[in-house]
Amino acid sequence: MRSCNKTYTITEYGGFTRGTAPYGYQALPEKTFDALEAFILANNTDTGTEAVELLSLSVRRGIGKIITARNYVGLITMADGTVIEILPKVMGGDITEKETKRIFLEMLKTLKDVTFKDFNVSNLHADNLSLLEIFIKMFLDEVTVLTKQGIKAAYTSVEANERFYKGKLLASQNIKYNLVNKERFFVRYDDFNINRPENRLIKSTLRFLRNTSNDGRNRQNATRLINFFDGVEYSKNYDLDFSKCFIDRSMSHYDKALSWCRVFLRGNSFTAFAGSEVALALLFPMEKVFESFVAAKFRKHIGSGVTLRTQDARYSLFDSPVRAVSLRPDIVLEFDGHTVVFDTKWKLLSDNARNSGISQTDMYQMYAYSKKYEADKIVLLYPYSDAVRKTDIRYASDDNVKVDVTFIDLKNADSSISKLLGEVC
Repeated sequence: MRSCNKTYTITEYGGFTRGTAPYGYQALPEKTFDALEAFILANNTDTGTEAVELLSLSVRRGIGKIITARNYVGLITMADGTVIEILPKVMGGDITEKETKRIFLEMLKTLKDVTFKDFNVSNLHADNLSLLEIFIKMFLDEVTVLTKQGIKAAYTSVEANERFYKGKLLASQNIKYNLVNKERFFVRYDDFNINRPENRLIKSTLRFLRNTSNDGRNRQNATRLINFFDGVEYSKNYDLDFSKCFIDRSMSHYDKALSWCRVFLRGNSFTAFAGSEVALALLFPMEKVFESFVAAKFRKHIGSGVTLRTQDARYSLFDSPVRAVSLRPDIVLEFDGHTVVFDTKWKLLSDNARNSGISQTDMYQMYAYSKKYEADKIVLLYPYSDAVRKTDIRYASDDNVKVDVTFIDLKNADSSISKLLGEVC
């Protein structure tokens, strides 16, 4: 029986309260709040993921317990079917939830470890869908392509009591079952069919999503696709079937679909999370997402004659012990004997914060980059924030260290980064 899922959406740094909703907060049912609290505590102790990075738990007088979204964005599906949706905080004018989702998905597809690099956001036709329904639709689209390219069969070992002799007679079983029924043979043989582990996992994922989805079209498509796998059993042991999957050249069109199966059946995402109250956690650290997104845009717009290095690890802060305190700037550009170092920071700056919110630790890091790389310029890249009026922040020291603070407009990322490259290269 399909549960009626309720979706609760907040943005980064937004908060949930238990049962009631004071101004500025989103209320969660008490049972759901308690399950989410248990998830936070499990990930603070069991997996090494700091709760303060994922979701923070606090208490305020007159309000009670508050769960605040931090640096992870995505969705959490609770065991009771409730969906918690956390969107990135994107600034710049009156940006809609629809636009925020589009920007987030475009950013997300640049990550190395995601399964949906090639999708076209504009072709999703998912304006009114939650993130969960969008991810479900991506999987269904992938399986649709797979069925058109052909469902693969394989030889599987079968042990059965047959009317006709074939394969190898299993003597002890034959005596046990056929001592009286001489017309049968207990044999082991290879049968060529589509009941292979890859197909069992896909069919099981389709069933899971049909029962999970709240979108009529997604449920209809999942049901339609299940019919293509007639003759395939549902997986009885996900881990065992995943261990038996074998992707060779003839099975390459299965690769993306099986990656989605791992996401939905195992709850795998960019980071592993614990928690029995959680059916699925697809959460992504925005620091990594922003870093990956900016690097992808740099590769797209970089000019000829410019060398681009990402996560460059050529230098360490100290030479002894060897490679002590490694330096790893996000992007290094080298051209015509010049070096420019870029480092991304997913943080919304504000005029109301000291140094606009730029941390002293980050500036120490930039100083080290400048010295080790003998860089002509260091650039700190932040997402655009309309809470900062001055957008040409520049630091300079008497020993020729120069640090520029620049903002990337996520609503117009291509033009923003193209303009930046034109200024530094």
